[in-house]
Amino acid sequence: MATEHILLGGPAGNLEVFVDHPEGTPTGIAVIGHPHPLKGGNAEHKVVTTLMRTFRDLGCVVLRPSFRGVGGSEGAHDHGNGETNDLISVYAYAYHTYGNLPLYLAGFSFGAFVATKVAKALEGGDTPAKRLFLVGSVAGYLEGTEVFYGEKVPADTVIIHGELDDTVPLKRVLDWAGPMDLPVTVVPGAGHFFDRKLHIVRNIINAAWK
Repeated sequence: MATEHILLGGPAGNLEVFVDHPEGTPTGIAVIGHPHPLKGGNAEHKVVTTLMRTFRDLGCVVLRPSFRGVGGSEGAHDHGNGETNDLISVYAYAYHTYGNLPLYLAGFSFGAFVATKVAKALEGGDTPAKRLFLVGSVAGYLEGTEVFYGEKVPADTVIIHGELDDTVPLKRVLDWAGPMDLPVTVVPGAGHFFDRKLHIVRNIINAAWK
């Protein structure tokens, strides 16, 4: 099925969202955050589209918003705060459109950081996220931008990181995950963008899903 392209009324104006449907009736909702807008990140990045195909094939309807200021989304970059509200508004749309299905939050790089903030915001409410999948997570100083540390996340969070990531060094992610006793799945030889390793990311998520 072709990707659906919609515009929602978001917190900062129109919010562009790419929607992909599974075969048959959806069994979950996946909302995916893309990499840093000021570094060229967008909802059609190869890591994000790999995540989309993975969750779509697992039975989820998948929503990939363009963060504010990117593509057809209005507004300006807000260092993760407004972007958190963007993802929450996308989930609210999905909830009212597809029903109270399990929510899976995922993100790559800056999008992973935002996903942790969304999970924190939904925690304790009527519709918390069922599970988080964080790829190339931001933890520490990201050159040319700011310092980002994800929120505390549940013990079953899936964290995937490249051994040779020089944008977000592995040690920073381990330092973030260590105090929470969270395991980090390391992809040997992979850099930040998982060149020629994206099939491994997909396999890790499929294995964790089971």
